Amino acid sequence: MLALNDTSTWPTFSFIGIPGLEAAHMWISIPFCLLYLMALGGNVLLLILVRVEQNLHEPQFYFLAMLALTDLGLSLSTMPSVLAIFWFDVHHIGLNACLTQMFFIHTLSSVESGVLVAMAFDRLVAICAPLNYARILTHCTVACLSGAALIRGAALLAPLPFFLRAFPFCGTNILSHSYCYYPDMLSLACGDVTFSSVYGLACVFCTFAVDVVFILVTYMKILGTVMKLGIQDRNWKSLQTCACHLCTVLVFYLPLISLAVLHRYTQETSPILYTTMSNAYLLMTPLLNPLVYSLKSKQIQAALRKRFCVQRVVAGE
Repeated sequence: MLALNDTSTWPTFSFIGIPGLEAAHMWISIPFCLLYLMALGGNVLLLILVRVEQNLHEPQFYFLAMLALTDLGLSLSTMPSVLAIFWFDVHHIGLNACLTQMFFIHTLSSVESGVLVAMAFDRLVAICAPLNYARILTHCTVACLSGAALIRGAALLAPLPFFLRAFPFCGTNILSHSYCYYPDMLSLACGDVTFSSVYGLACVFCTFAVDVVFILVTYMKILGTVMKLGIQDRNWKSLQTCACHLCTVLVFYLPLISLAVLHRYTQETSPILYTTMSNAYLLMTPLLNPLVYSLKSKQIQAALRKRFCVQRVVAGE
């Protein structure tokens, strides 16, 4: 049985910011702050549109609202530590705060992956069984799928903070990101971390790996269903509705996979590359998802035009 660290000896951790550009941190904070504000504003706007527009009260847009909530959580989880580095030159964080941030980052990432799976299932039913769509994807089904994604993420990742708290940290405790990341913290722990490392890999397999396989199989099924139809019967417009989801999948998984590869399989990687990939992982997804749906989804575009037209009419009066 591992004993928890004595509270009097709990360590602090240091963020490195952007190595070599410390003197320019204040200037670098300007685009970071703007990107965070755009991410927050875009996701809040999506939530408002789904809430007030009756024609968006459909399963695919309920899942989109869940995705926007998750992106808001990810942005708010990382924004304090990132902006504290650039604005106030605060590079230190206590163990409890670091573990809390790490838990929310990993849990929300897992939830987002689960929501992407639910969105893929929504497209599968819409294209392969359109007559049964309303019967299968009821409000109860949407709530169950969203709840399952949340429970899975929280249940699998809840042990991670306790694993880390059980280890002593006897080095310099310098983190290679602007936030607390489990593999990063585990590499600083002293003692045998084999079980904790294996458990972390098992969590990755049970969430991201399984989700990616399910999404790939789903789109293979969708493509196979469309290609089986005669040319005159092929509903290309329905297939085009998958474009938004596919773009969101790529925006989420590519930085995630790249960051994981950097941690597991590269040695002596440039700190600037680590910093760039880590910020792209948790900043670009909340920023790009609202843009993707605003540019690709005709329903979202129509809702935006309607709202802006109403605002203009009210302003004109």
